[in-house]
Amino acid sequence: MHRRFFLAAGLRHGALASLALVATRSAQAQPAYTVSAEQLQEAVAQRFPLRYPVAGLVDVDVQAPHLSLLPESNRLGAAFALKAAGPALRRSHGGTLEVEFALRYEASDRSLRAHQLRVGRLDFPSLRPEVVAMLNSYGPALAEQSLREVVLHRLRPQDLGVLDGLGMQPGAITVTPRGLSIAFVNKQAP
Repeated sequence: MHRRFFLAAGLRHGALASLALVATRSAQAQPAYTVSAEQLQEAVAQRFPLRYPVAGLVDVDVQAPHLSLLPESNRLGAAFALKAAGPALRRSHGGTLEVEFALRYEASDRSLRAHQLRVGRLDFPSLRPEVVAMLNSYGPALAEQSLREVVLHRLRPQDLGVLDGLGMQPGAITVTPRGLSIAFVNKQAP
C-alpha cells in the first residue's frame, strides 16, 4: 500500500516537475511581434514613385521596390525599376537598381527603419557604357535618398501597451523566411 502511494506521489511529483520546467522555459522565452513580408511591401510602396534629377541632365524615376527577405544575412533586399530620361538622352531608358539593408527600431515613433544600405547593381541595358558609369556614380546617393531611414512598419500603441507595462521594449529584429520577428527585451534602467 505504501509502495503504491509513493509510486503515485512520485509520478505526480514528476508530472509537477515537468510542468514547472515547461512553465520556467515559457517564462524565460521572450515575447515576439511578427511583421509579414506583405505588410513590409505595402508600407514601402506608399513612398513611391520618386523622381531624382542627376546633374541637371537626366531625371531618374524610381518605382516601388520589390522586397526580398534575406534571412541568411538578417537583411532585406530591394530591387527597384528605374526610368532615365532628360536632355542628355534621346529617349527614356529602363533600368534596375539592387540594394540590401538592415533594419533598426526607432523608439520615438515606434517604427522599423531601413539603415546600413549596400548598393548592389545599377543596370541600364540600353544606355551607352559612359552614361551608365555616370549614373553608377550617383547610385549610392540614389539608393540613400530612396531608402535611407524609410519606415517599413510602425508598431501601434496597442501593440506595445501590455509589454510596455511589463517593462519590456522591442529588441533584436530578425529576418525570417516569412517576414520579421521582433523580440521584446527588458527595458534598461536609465
